[in-house]
Amino acid sequence: MRPTAQLTQDPLDARQFEIVVRRLANALSYGQESSPFLGAGIEYVQSRPYQPGDPVKFMDWRVTGRTGRFHVKEYEAPKQMPVYLLLDTSGSMCVTSQRRSKYAWAVQLAGGLALAALDHMNPVGLMTVGERDLHHTPTLARSSILQWMHQLRQHRFAEGTTLGQRLRELLPRLEQRCLFIVLSDLHDPDAIPAIKLMAHNHDCVVLHLEDPAESGQTGGGIYRAMEAETGREFVAHGFSRWFGDDEVHALARAGVDYLRLCTDKPVLPCLRHFFKYRGGTRRRGM
Repeated sequence: MRPTAQLTQDPLDARQFEIVVRRLANALSYGQESSPFLGAGIEYVQSRPYQPGDPVKFMDWRVTGRTGRFHVKEYEAPKQMPVYLLLDTSGSMCVTSQRRSKYAWAVQLAGGLALAALDHMNPVGLMTVGERDLHHTPTLARSSILQWMHQLRQHRFAEGTTLGQRLRELLPRLEQRCLFIVLSDLHDPDAIPAIKLMAHNHDCVVLHLEDPAESGQTGGGIYRAMEAETGREFVAHGFSRWFGDDEVHALARAGVDYLRLCTDKPVLPCLRHFFKYRGGTRRRGM
């Protein structure tokens, strides 16, 4: 039988938690001329000559072939693209070798990202992708966002992962292009195919939370194991990774922006640089 006891994932009280996520939101928004949450545009405007740093996925090969010079497509981005936070509440997110677990980081990051998006008038929605059934449609109500975040601070260790399943269930219901931000350790074998499917019609960001114990440096030799959430059996060795370069390349080919966040390293500088880059490329017509 699975335990039903709830566990608070960090020692902060409600007020301290709100201060932390507000500071994170301010750090993400500071210095941004426009919202880093706009995502790729949906209306083609024009093609222009390629500039160093432009994403290859927006190359206009027809104009390039006709002119003999590299060109990229420019799009007009919507001003209020809804932002959907997909938060992994599965049990593996709570397993940690550090003072703060992947799950505790994910909840704080989700709160900061949500408030930063609201600062730029982007409606924010939330869906949990564990066994907990929590789904809120996009809203601009700050009080609702904070209420969701406080609910998420309580967690059960024994939840399984449903990332791929929840994505496939959600996609047919959406009537508008959205920016999806996935916060997960990606232990679901169906995660990558589902995210690639999502990227066909939506802008996608994957924030991959990783504990240093998962980075393949344990040196424990060859072993046989079973993934507790999915029941999948596998053979690995001390230098194996849960999520390798092949999966990263698969997401990149699908047009998904990917960032690995290790819980034993400073998270905020990496996150800020990542979203600043996205914002900068959008201003150049990404």
